Amino acid sequence: MKALRTDNFRALCAEYGISTKTGYKWRERMLQQGLQGMVEHSRRPGRHAHQLSEEVICEIVRLKLAHPHWGPRKLRALYARRHGRAASESSFKRVLGRSGLTQPRRRRQPAGMGGRLWSQHRGQAPNEVWTVDFKGWWYDPQGQRCEPLTVRDEYSRYVLAIERLANARTDTVRQCFERLFAQHGLPGAIRSDNGAPFAQVQGLLGLSRLSAWWVALGIDLERGRPGHPQDNGAHERLHRDMDRELTLGGAEQAALDLWRQEFNEERPHEALGLKCPGQVYRPSERPYTGTPEDLAYQGMSSRRVKQHGCICWESQPLFITTSLAGWSVGLKPDDDGRLEVWFGRLLLGWIEPATHSFQRADIRPLEAGQP
Repeated sequence: MKALRTDNFRALCAEYGISTKTGYKWRERMLQQGLQGMVEHSRRPGRHAHQLSEEVICEIVRLKLAHPHWGPRKLRALYARRHGRAASESSFKRVLGRSGLTQPRRRRQPAGMGGRLWSQHRGQAPNEVWTVDFKGWWYDPQGQRCEPLTVRDEYSRYVLAIERLANARTDTVRQCFERLFAQHGLPGAIRSDNGAPFAQVQGLLGLSRLSAWWVALGIDLERGRPGHPQDNGAHERLHRDMDRELTLGGAEQAALDLWRQEFNEERPHEALGLKCPGQVYRPSERPYTGTPEDLAYQGMSSRRVKQHGCICWESQPLFITTSLAGWSVGLKPDDDGRLEVWFGRLLLGWIEPATHSFQRADIRPLEAGQP
């Protein structure tokens, strides 16, 4: 063994093949910590330029506690909106993970897409398509049945209404839509399921009194397939968020309004580039001027539908549907010698002059150039 030389420390370091700086570092560790100081330490710096301060970490935790169902991406967008800038998304994930505020996400198997829906399209601008549904009823603490009606704009995800309604009758729902139309204008189309009061599964083209009113206002109809709520999946997702974040059994209208305001004005949406729905939505350019007394048909003759659902044609009653009672339909000859029966932009079917019968039409998109 070589004799330890202490008279020339630099020469000693050179003899063992290390720099003088490293030699002094190991000597100081030996003097301060003994043999424990000779263990290799982590090279990770104790601090770095982008390390989060305690104040930032506490604010991230506060935001998560206020929005327990939001992920790090949404929380980061909210933080940046409030404070002007924010740490990286990975930093938010790390803080939430170390705080025990995240849970592993369960992966779902993708469901089949199923068949195509008639005339259904995704809105490419605000008010192209509104979606509507009932959340489902419950009894409040006073024992009254409540059915919250939810209406949203598909493109912007803006929730137009969450209304506690005493019932789902046509007149009750229509009053709610009259208020929405007066405030936001008319949409291009409304998508619903096939339940009352939006539709009648066995009725002509599924028309109900409520959806007939929408058609009279110039609004197109879109529907999902019976028994397939995934056809209006984004709206169902809204209902799941309400289930998780609201105590619906005791939720007063004020609580629903507060949740809707937060959803529209604070909650970032990934499909909107982490903007809030309220930053994207704008009122419709089609104002609501009230319900017309009746519909006029250019280049057609017209017949008024009676209360029992019939029109009078060649002095004989011809049944169409009771959903259009009080409205007029247009009659137009086609190339096959029949009469097309129209309600607004909907082709209802054909009258066969030879048999004095009405043949119902299948649902189909409107052809270009048709009224």
